[in-house]
Parts: sequence; C-alpha cells; structure tokens
Amino acid sequence: MPATLPNRIPESESRVSKGHISSEVHEVQNKERLIVALDVSTAAAAQKIVAAVGDSALTYKVGMQLYTAEGPRVVRELVASGRRVFLDLKYHDIPHTVGAAVAEAAKLGVSMLTVHAAGSEKMLRAAADAAKANPQLVLLGVTVLTSLGEDDLEKTGVRGSLKDSVVRLASLALENGCGGIVTSAREAPAVRAKLGYEFPIVTPGVRPAGSNVGDQVRVVTPAEAIAAGVSHIVVGRPITEAADPAAAARAILEEMAG
Repeated sequence: MPATLPNRIPESESRVSKGHISSEVHEVQNKERLIVALDVSTAAAAQKIVAAVGDSALTYKVGMQLYTAEGPRVVRELVASGRRVFLDLKYHDIPHTVGAAVAEAAKLGVSMLTVHAAGSEKMLRAAADAAKANPQLVLLGVTVLTSLGEDDLEKTGVRGSLKDSVVRLASLALENGCGGIVTSAREAPAVRAKLGYEFPIVTPGVRPAGSNVGDQVRVVTPAEAIAAGVSHIVVGRPITEAADPAAAARAILEEMAG
C-alpha cells in the first residue's frame, strides 16, 4: 500500500518554513514534497515518465488531460505500483454531484484530491463527508489558480486583492472539512500567518531558476516555495520534458534543499 501523506506539517518542517534549516529534515522530506505532474495524453507516456524519474519522486499528479484520456485505470495502476497519486480534477459543481464524484475518487486509493474552494460551504462539506470513506485521502481546496493575476480576478467580478481572495478561500476550505489547500507560494506566507501550519499547502506553477514559465503567472522557484511555507510543490514540464527526467528531479530536490 502507498504511504500516506501527512495531514499537517510536522514541527520540524514548520521550522524549515520559518527559516530554521535542518539538514536532516531536508534530506528526508524534500523527496516527499515533490509532486511530478503527468500532463500527458496516454498511460504509456505516463508510465515512461514514472520509470524515468525512478525513486527521485514518490507522488504523481494525474490531472484533467490524462484522466480524460485514460480514465481511472491509470490511477489504479499508479496506486498499485506503490506511487502516491494527487488526483487534480478540481471538482466544482452542485454539492450532490461533487460529493458523488469524491466518493468515487476515494475508492481509487488516491492520496490527494482537489475541489474548488469557491464552490461554497455546502459543496465543500459534501466533498469532505464523501472523502471520509478513505481516511488516507487529503482533500485540498483550490483557492486561486496560479495562471491568474489580479486583473483576471477583477474581470470575473472579484473585488479586492488577490492575496485577500486566497486567504478568504483558504479559510472557507479549512472551515468546511478540507485537509489542506492549493495556492501559489506568493500567497503562502499570508495564509500561514492567518491560518497556521497545521495543514498542507500544495503549490503548482513551480519552475526551476531560469526555466520557461509557460502559461503560469504567479511563478516561484522550488527554494522560494519551501521558504514561503509550502509543504508540497508540483512540477511538470521541467521534469517530464527533460532529456533526463531523473536528473531534472534531483536538481529540483537540490534547489529545495538550498
């Protein structure tokens, strides 16, 4: 069975987030903090990436692209192989529909699952109740996508600063049963200051220093993410499109340690 993810950041990890660096924590925890995004269209391509990365990562993100192409089979295969799966489908619908979807996802044995925090208290509670079927599952509330800036939010009718929106949605998610949140590392310090260190923060849009940011807006490096109080980072193309994915993953682990 795959190992479970923590529902909180251990005290040793929170000290790292606050600047008190422990080499032992870095060595043991950084590999567990790295999530490799399998943003590909076939199970064969995903399996090739997993094999190439080897033991440099333990957790893999299955998102909309791969799940739509291959369905739950690819998730079952990853879980059966001992990998952790971050199922990133960002459910956002009426409470009954989301609850039913989360119940099905819980049966797959995934370690992490996303829902949009903006879906309302009722939706979040329905998702949290359904997630209880798998005690190992960490339900994550997505706050503001890392591809969005303040201008984007304003055009959708959201007033106030982006940081305030993230903190508000994070609070809503945690108060209604989510075990953690998803946000950019740029807002993580504000979230930690307001809501504490007792839950994981997963951050996509992480790019190694000097790499192409692609379609992301609020981008940080691996080291910046960890320093900001993030517990897990999601990295895709810099690893999966590298000539040597294992070496790319190790380089990111070194950046995290730095």
